[in-house]
Amino acid sequence: MTENKSRSIPHPNTFADPHRLSLIKGYVLHEKRTPGRKLPIVTPHQTIGPFHPRFLIKDGDNDLAAWSPDAPRAEGEPIVISGILTDETGRPVPGALIEIWSANSKGKYDHPADTFDQAVDPNFKGFGRTLTKDDGYYRFVSIKPGAYPNPGYDNWWRPPHVHFSVYAAGVMHRLITQMYFPNEPLNDEDPILNSIEDLEARQTLICTDGGYGPDGWQLRFDITLRGRQETQFFIENGE
Repeated sequence: MTENKSRSIPHPNTFADPHRLSLIKGYVLHEKRTPGRKLPIVTPHQTIGPFHPRFLIKDGDNDLAAWSPDAPRAEGEPIVISGILTDETGRPVPGALIEIWSANSKGKYDHPADTFDQAVDPNFKGFGRTLTKDDGYYRFVSIKPGAYPNPGYDNWWRPPHVHFSVYAAGVMHRLITQMYFPNEPLNDEDPILNSIEDLEARQTLICTDGGYGPDGWQLRFDITLRGRQETQFFIENGE
């Protein structure tokens, strides 16, 4: 019996369509958020106000590498991700909710849909959240995630990356993006990162190497919500 490879999809770099990102599963650029049929009543949008109370965040919520401050630490290279959230004028955005999540050091997500043949790290929480300070500053502690093969494609390994989600006053929808690491060879081959043709805009998704401190590799990832220096956001992220 011959093996059926009809479901195999070539590496996305071979896609000739200039809108190749829309052909990648889970990364459609303009996903419909409502059914195609006409609805009798549609709830209208209202602006998002400053609604995140300080007690929303508990001690350790910004630490992905342990389930609690006194719990065992996850395996992998310790990292610290920090930055400033600003608007289009460069002013800091205080009180915004930033959430991040990533795979563990082996490239494995603790999720039933992840079929990568690697073990789940029981000490890796993999998800964190924090509120920006008055000066827009945020900080997370984690471990560097590993690369992993993207299911359904031939020879496509996603480079190490961290998913970001931002909620802020005046932003009508959650903003989602991914932070990539500097000097990663897989960055040059990743169709999702390289779908951003503007090199300067693409650079907004690569964090800055701040060297090593007592708590790990220091990484700077500033986020700009709008304007010429806007961080590149995905409209919908299916990963």
